[in-house]
Amino acid sequence: MALVQDRRASLQISSTVEDTLVEPLKLGERVREIRKSRNWTLEEVSARTGLARSTLSKIENEQMSPTFDAMQKLAAGLGIEIPQLFASATRRPTLGRRAITPVGQGKRQLTPTYEHELLCGEVARKKMVPFKSTIRARSFDEFSEWVRHDGEEFLLVLEGEILFYTEFYEPVTLRAGDSAYYDSGMGHACVSTSPQDATILWVTAN
Repeated sequence: MALVQDRRASLQISSTVEDTLVEPLKLGERVREIRKSRNWTLEEVSARTGLARSTLSKIENEQMSPTFDAMQKLAAGLGIEIPQLFASATRRPTLGRRAITPVGQGKRQLTPTYEHELLCGEVARKKMVPFKSTIRARSFDEFSEWVRHDGEEFLLVLEGEILFYTEFYEPVTLRAGDSAYYDSGMGHACVSTSPQDATILWVTAN
């Protein structure tokens, strides 16, 4: 760990992720938009969701963040699925874009520590960049620098086991099925700790 800490001030690596933009979430605005599209009052939504009118008002005015239980009640009462609560409140034209990557046919990029397979790479200017990686590294010492880039990142361990290093936290072991979401501007790195090289799914958003 001393080696990790000594490097924190100087470790930096450039990003190859596309320059895209993700709008900040305005959950309250989204809830109000759905309610008004149905011509429902706060009292009607309260009766449908079981949430107090005052609670709904605070959610719509961004004065409080609902718990997951409250979001379940909101979705059920509004007649939508939970992911629809997180859609942009601004309607945009549907581009109808779609891309499929058959197994093993993603664009490959080799580094000394990882073997990346870019998925659905033919879609330009996408808001998410998904890729699958085989973790070749077996020690943090194999990284000359922290990996860091703009945006946020999600990883899901598909096979094997990794030790997940992050700049401001102690390393943590993640096994198949475990996941992490983090600020990718924070230095991070993964090493395989299982007998075989681990495989992970990464999704980066800028």
